[in-house]
Amino acid sequence: MIYLRAFAFLIVSSLLTIYFATLGMIGVVIGAKPLTRHRWVVGWVPAMMWAIEHLLGITYRVIGRENIPAGPAVILSKHQSAWDTIALQAVFPPLCYILKRELLWIPFLGWGLASIRSIAIDRKAGRDALSQVVEQGRERLKEGLWIAVFPEGTRTAPGVRARYKPGGAVLAKRAGVPVVPVAHNAGEFWRRNAFLKRPGEITVSIGPVIEVKGVKAEEINRLARDWIENEMTRLFPYLYKDEAATPPATDGDAPA
Repeated sequence: MIYLRAFAFLIVSSLLTIYFATLGMIGVVIGAKPLTRHRWVVGWVPAMMWAIEHLLGITYRVIGRENIPAGPAVILSKHQSAWDTIALQAVFPPLCYILKRELLWIPFLGWGLASIRSIAIDRKAGRDALSQVVEQGRERLKEGLWIAVFPEGTRTAPGVRARYKPGGAVLAKRAGVPVVPVAHNAGEFWRRNAFLKRPGEITVSIGPVIEVKGVKAEEINRLARDWIENEMTRLFPYLYKDEAATPPATDGDAPA
């Protein structure tokens, strides 16, 4: 049954991605405004969440919704699977992602990401990449979009701690918007690049807002890292039973 569920989800998710990405590309061709294109394309999210629940048997619950601020913010989130890239859009107000430029080359999925004005960076560009994040990020925030960042830089397996890169914290500091930390255990049910997904309930925990006024970017990044890693240990201690509880260091060199 799990193989049948996975195959059905592959077919349905592929069709949904093609359809909504095509809407986004049409929007680009006809000159639709960015926020209009965004509304068209993110119809993909509720459709995908329906498929995830009814085809894969994966549900989720959210702790800390009261911590979501009224205005735009930068989300710093744990990153364990493709699930979080979909679900954050269902939990938070309209948002875009900071992502690797290479993702825009993926047929349909990448085209859809491009049509909603995601912030694509060349990680090899170093400080220039960080400047791109700040410049484009400020524009998106002024448009009313939130920005989601995965500070670990790549998907990590459940129970693995990685260094936190500073791009999201730097953007929040320079744009003057708060940071919202997010912890979750999606990787327990949907592993990185896994065809088979395990049914179950994912827990998403939204932390208290981290204000940026009077706080250096390095400290903002550390505060977010400490909250996320401590919350992961609190909610999912079985994932970390063989590790020390000390969170990983932040990384002051890479952009995002």
